[in-house]
Amino acid sequence: MEKQIRSGASQLIEGFCSFLRKCIYSIISIGPIPKHIAFIMDGNRRYAKCHNLEEGSGHRAGFSALTKMLKYCYELNVKCITIYAFSIDNFKRRPEEVQSTMNLIQEKIESLIEEEGIVNHYGVKVNFIGDLSLLTEPVKLAAERAMIATSCNSRAVLSICIAYTSTNEIVRAVEKSCIAKRDGEFSSSIDVADVDRRMYMAVADDPDIIIRTSGETRLSNFLMWQSAYTLLYSPRVLWPDIGFWHLASSIMDFQRNFAYLEKKRRQSL
Repeated sequence: MEKQIRSGASQLIEGFCSFLRKCIYSIISIGPIPKHIAFIMDGNRRYAKCHNLEEGSGHRAGFSALTKMLKYCYELNVKCITIYAFSIDNFKRRPEEVQSTMNLIQEKIESLIEEEGIVNHYGVKVNFIGDLSLLTEPVKLAAERAMIATSCNSRAVLSICIAYTSTNEIVRAVEKSCIAKRDGEFSSSIDVADVDRRMYMAVADDPDIIIRTSGETRLSNFLMWQSAYTLLYSPRVLWPDIGFWHLASSIMDFQRNFAYLEKKRRQSL
């Protein structure tokens, strides 16, 4: 009986929160809605340390926070989400920590595409961005399965940057442009557009907002090529504690700066 009461109360609270979000969405939607939001999920390890949790628990809490953020973004009709899941530089961490993170990533990739999971519920196509050859074989295979399983989804796109750095992406795109030029694919000199379409992130428009938690204002080698006219929003909260109001605040900040950002974009064309 007590369990039923708790379940009913939980459903009631969730229903009220859902109603409240819809009210806020209707207000926010009066202004421009970002098409693409990117997340630097900073603070998982600090969260675990602050709460005296065992190693890896912060990343699990971080995945729960990610699921909520994806839900809120898709409810608001944000079409493209990009997350910084694992940097190439992270491979320099202790081998046991890297392996533990790889195991968790594999587990969460597989849970993302479960039949009742958020990806299928919202019709999301999943892309994995980065040098996937650096991944362990199980993670690489899981990523490939996820991309195949969601390839026909078209309502939204989730790009997961894994084994990624922006400098690696830029160098690779320039190399590919030089090879194309050598092979006679185009006769003119290499320009920005040639490099741009050979980027990993050519699958999506440039981000409108990059949200980095824990109060840090560095891009940390993430989407540097694509973020010249992007709003950087840096709440002090650690990633596992991020909530709906942080997302809403970032969008309102974007709306306040929208005219200026659009002016700068047009001047760059």
